[in-house]
Amino acid sequence: MPTPAGLALLALLALPLLTPHAEAAPERVVSLNVCTDQLAMMLAGPDQLVAVSTLARDPRTSAMAEAAQTLPVTHGGAEAVFRLEPDLVLAGSFTTPHTTAMLRRLGVEVAEFAPTTDFDGIRADIARMGALLGRQAEAEALIADFDTRLAALRAGANTERPRAALYAANGWTSGPATLSGAILDAAGFDNVAAEAGLHHGGGLPLERLVMLQPDIVITGEPYPGASRSEEILAHPALDALRMGSKGAKLSDAHWVCGTPHVLDAIERLAAAREALQ
Repeated sequence: MPTPAGLALLALLALPLLTPHAEAAPERVVSLNVCTDQLAMMLAGPDQLVAVSTLARDPRTSAMAEAAQTLPVTHGGAEAVFRLEPDLVLAGSFTTPHTTAMLRRLGVEVAEFAPTTDFDGIRADIARMGALLGRQAEAEALIADFDTRLAALRAGANTERPRAALYAANGWTSGPATLSGAILDAAGFDNVAAEAGLHHGGGLPLERLVMLQPDIVITGEPYPGASRSEEILAHPALDALRMGSKGAKLSDAHWVCGTPHVLDAIERLAAAREALQ
């Protein structure tokens, strides 16, 4: 009959059998979305990320376009992605749904990320990406650095708050309940979209924008070529609002994705606020 000490030893030996093993980190990760591209590039281990989307290399949409030049790219077709033999595919919730559906039917794990609308969402996405890649410590460090920089930028914005308008193609504006709105708020501006009743964003007629008389109008960088949707951004009335220091431009890469790179957008807008004041 086993002694009490023997029973204790048997229990210790059996413990690994009763405790589930930690899931192994994926070794071959493919990203199909410009936002998951950047989160993965910031957190992935050496050789863990085997391909990113073509948009990752486009400086108009990716804040990490230069870093992405060293990575293979995929155009998002299910067959091409499957041939890469991924054990994890990262995608946006609106990214290539036919591709992700096919990959799931083929037994490939797919993790989708929804668009982020605030800073808490950025923190949550960083933590989730870290967990998916088995890089939790790196994710925690990235979140800590993000919070430190954000706190410093917000501390500098506790002064008089000018009124700003975000204005894009087709007269679209982003309200306070959007990621762009959160960036604007952190940079020390009040968003005139709220005065127009557009808390989540929507079309803002140019006449209404002129009547609101914002202190500054912030637009995106125009894309090459001609586009009817962008013609409104060259209207003389808008030019009059942007005269002198009353205008600022940011490329989509600054705030299209919920990543720590939004801090660069906040920093640039804070500089525009200081110049305005």
